[in-house]
Amino acid sequence: MEQYILNGHEAVPCEDLMEWARWFESPEKCRVAETVRGKIRVSTVFLGLNRSFGDGPPLLFETMIFDGDQKQYQDRYSTWAEAEDGHKKACALAFGTAF
Repeated sequence: MEQYILNGHEAVPCEDLMEWARWFESPEKCRVAETVRGKIRVSTVFLGLNRSFGDGPPLLFETMIFDGDQKQYQDRYSTWAEAEDGHKKACALAFGTAF
């Protein structure tokens, strides 16, 4: 399993499973962005685990849309900057406006 923690906005590998678990005791550190309008919520977080499953660069961040017409939407990214951009795109998709 490839686990990571954040050093600022930079994802760094973490070999020590206990150190990794302790880092995640404060989940607010994982929030990249969250936008809520009415019932619709767009959430972008740092996962801490590589979700590329060996196919390409590590995918460590995830955006999901909850509720609304796009509630099945999900996308993953390698960097904080990509995750921020992805959050904006998901908001535009979810809310039908530019962000």
